[in-house]
Amino acid sequence: MSEEKRLSTTQLAKLRGTSQEHMFTQLTAQGLIEKKDDKWQLTDAGSAAGGVYLSGKYGQYVAWPEDFEAPVLQAKTDAPKLLTATVLGQHFDVSANKMNYILSELGWIKKGLKGWLVTEQGKKMGADQGEDSRSGIPYVRWPEKIIRIGALKDSIDNIKGVDKPKTDTDKMDSFRHKFEATHRTTDGHFVRSKAEMLIDNWLYMAEIVHAYERKLPIEEEMYCDFYIPTGKVYIEFWGYENDAKYQARKQEKLTIYQKYNFNLIELTDKDVLNLDDILPRLLLKYGVQAY
Repeated sequence: MSEEKRLSTTQLAKLRGTSQEHMFTQLTAQGLIEKKDDKWQLTDAGSAAGGVYLSGKYGQYVAWPEDFEAPVLQAKTDAPKLLTATVLGQHFDVSANKMNYILSELGWIKKGLKGWLVTEQGKKMGADQGEDSRSGIPYVRWPEKIIRIGALKDSIDNIKGVDKPKTDTDKMDSFRHKFEATHRTTDGHFVRSKAEMLIDNWLYMAEIVHAYERKLPIEEEMYCDFYIPTGKVYIEFWGYENDAKYQARKQEKLTIYQKYNFNLIELTDKDVLNLDDILPRLLLKYGVQAY
């Protein structure tokens, strides 16, 4: 009995009268092959469907029976719909590129060598890592619920310059309302203490992009003292060591930082007197270089 003839994916595409790119895309979508380390590999489903590895002039490749027919996959009616940055951008009326940078600023994705990679925080939001079947460039897909998350909507409104009226939730942090932001920093921020002014000025002089009192991208109502998008680093200055209410608030904030595993730098009055030595070392831990 003669051995069954096997065809490479390229030969199979030619036999079926379709392009090589379309065939690879189809087999990937059906879960029969996947790309790992820039090489196409069979999945368990691909092997079960008749795919094998053969060796040729250029090394190992995936081959298929000449009469190969891809199995018909039953659609999962309960599978959640996943949205790309392009679809999200269309919903919020911003470009896909800007949408990715907004998601990155929130700490839900990060830039790869090419494309975008989901972070641990993004995974908690339900994100799924994808990869273009032709170029191998990574991208991230999102569940529909992402559209309703307040932190994302707030960030987009801020980017668009939408002015929002104050709500009752703005009054939840009594400390922020008790101490007015009257100290003007070099870059024009108004902060609530001299220590915060010194920290802000140091970041500005070190040419480190930062935000003051950025709302954390979580459902809880909480603001950080400073946020550095590069490295996704939060900075908290702890003062008022003898104030019981302040200490209780501090513990609540620390619990939330730990819950979401955020990158946190904690500073005290003593640290503020020595920022040139303290901050460069702490920032470097998160890939942020000063000076």
